[in-house]
Amino acid sequence: MINVGEVLLNLWNSSGFAYLFSGFAAGGWQNLAMIAIACVLLYLGIGKKFEPLLMCGIAFGCLLTNLPGAGLYHDELWQAFMNPDSPVYHSYGEILKNGGLLDIFYIGVKTSLYPCLIFMGVGAMTDFGPLLSNPKSLLLGAAAQLGVFAAFFGAVALNLISPDLGFTGPEAASIGIIGGADGPTAIFLTTKLAPHLLGAIAVAAYSYMALIPLIQPPIMNLLSTPEQRKIKMVQTRQVSKTEKIIFPILVTAFVALLLPDTAALIGCLMFGNLAKETGLTDRLSDTMQNALMNIVTILLSTAVGATMVGTNFLTVQTLSIVVLGVIAFGLSTAGGMLGGVIMCKLTKGKVNPLIGSAGVSAVPMAARVSNTVGQKNNPSNFLLMHAMGSNVAGVIGSAIAAGFLLSVFLPAVS
Repeated sequence: MINVGEVLLNLWNSSGFAYLFSGFAAGGWQNLAMIAIACVLLYLGIGKKFEPLLMCGIAFGCLLTNLPGAGLYHDELWQAFMNPDSPVYHSYGEILKNGGLLDIFYIGVKTSLYPCLIFMGVGAMTDFGPLLSNPKSLLLGAAAQLGVFAAFFGAVALNLISPDLGFTGPEAASIGIIGGADGPTAIFLTTKLAPHLLGAIAVAAYSYMALIPLIQPPIMNLLSTPEQRKIKMVQTRQVSKTEKIIFPILVTAFVALLLPDTAALIGCLMFGNLAKETGLTDRLSDTMQNALMNIVTILLSTAVGATMVGTNFLTVQTLSIVVLGVIAFGLSTAGGMLGGVIMCKLTKGKVNPLIGSAGVSAVPMAARVSNTVGQKNNPSNFLLMHAMGSNVAGVIGSAIAAGFLLSVFLPAVS
């Protein structure tokens, strides 16, 4: 005869609720805390519209990975995978055999497949015409990488305050790349250099990208005068189709030869752009921009959220990453603005320095903010196309910065 009480007791003991409550002191509180954080992130994505396409996936991945007993993501498998002294699970075959659904998703992050495919879609949606018509924009994209290296040195300097607060070189590089305002690049670099920080860095990067309309205008107003913000820029020249086709080919060859570690990102970005510009591969371009981009976004966001387990996320380092991330982003905006001010003076007032703030890689939001601030100061001012030149230069600049950091620190973690 079935003992109903025993059945119910076994059902309770095998449930996640038993772990959450009876094991509260032993670690269940961390799961509860992360579930609460997942709900907050869902609110930011849905209620506040903070990068909802990615934030909702990250938040739901965080929720799933912190439900005890579900077995969707196994952090211990990945810890063993990344430990050369632990051969038990040191292969993707073992992950496929013993992992859960989100472990399978995460393979695409670990192999850098998803960030590269995202860059392919970004390339297919990007028009490099404004950059080609005004090559000086490349300098503004380079200047806007200031925050990347400032935050890197800041993260390393924390070691002087306290070893518990400080970061290693690879970890500091992963934090610094937040300043590039490029989510896929941040994920690409962090996966290779500091995968245990992936959740915190991804959340910080995409949160600050969503807050561009709030973060950038005060910095833009502080570093420019009202007269400079009123400057009207002349229409740029028309770029030929031939130039647009040759450009991605030349950039791929040059950057990949200069920094081989960034060949995957730049190659995918430029291939996507080439598919758009040829005029003969519209089906490929459409797939990259829509179906492929949407599918990869789902897989990438949920896999990144899965890494947000309590033991990795609920640390002092996470708070440090949030603070350093906003500093990196602010300094990158300031670097682009200072580059714009210098260019304004060198050209005797022909360049509006506001386009420098668009040198960060958040396309096209940063360019829109530059245009909006410009129109507030001069309603007849239209800076969008000029700012787009700096904006797409920032995409290239952040990828090059990531390639440089990879070339410096990847040998240390390999």
